[in-house]
Amino acid sequence: MQFFGGSSLTSVAPESSPAPAAPPGTGTGSNAQVIYVFNRNGVCLLYREWHRPLRTLARNQDQKLMFGLLFSLRSFTAKIDPTSTEHANLGAPLLPGQGCSFHSFKTNTYKLNYMESPSGIKLILLTHPRTGDQRDALKHIYSLYVEYVVKNPLYAPGSPIKCDLFNKHLDLYVKTLI
Repeated sequence: MQFFGGSSLTSVAPESSPAPAAPPGTGTGSNAQVIYVFNRNGVCLLYREWHRPLRTLARNQDQKLMFGLLFSLRSFTAKIDPTSTEHANLGAPLLPGQGCSFHSFKTNTYKLNYMESPSGIKLILLTHPRTGDQRDALKHIYSLYVEYVVKNPLYAPGSPIKCDLFNKHLDLYVKTLI
C-alpha cells in the first residue's frame, strides 16, 4: 500500500525564539520520505515530501486515505486491546490517549511512524522500512510545531501550516534522520 501527493508551503512566523534542541539522528539508514500533520477533525494541516519516487493519487485523495487508515488502525487496536474490559464498537471515535494505540507499522517499501498529541494533533512520518523507532523524532517535530506554529500569533488554529521557520527547521531536522 502506498500513499502519494505533493505540495509546497510558505508563510511568516516570528524568528525571536531558537529552535528546540533536536534529539540525535538515528544513523540507521532512515530516510524520511513524507510527513503529514492532521488535526483532530481529520483536516490535513501539513503535507511535506522529501523523497517519493511515484505519485499516482491526487493530494486530496491521498490525505483522505491516510486519515482513514489512521482512524481504522486506531479503532482496531483499541478494539483488540487485551488489557481493556470495555471494548467500544469498531470505528467508534476515541479521545486522544484513550485506549490502546500503535506507534508504527511497516511494509516492504515504507514504514509508517505515528504519534498523536494530547490535543489531537496527529503526526505521520513515512520512512524507509529499515528505519528504527522514530518516536523521539516525532516528539521533536511536534516541539517544532508548538514553537513555530502554535506560538505564532499570525497562525489561525485549524488552517494549513504556512510557516517558513517551521518548514526550515523541519527540513534541517529531517536531514539529520538520513
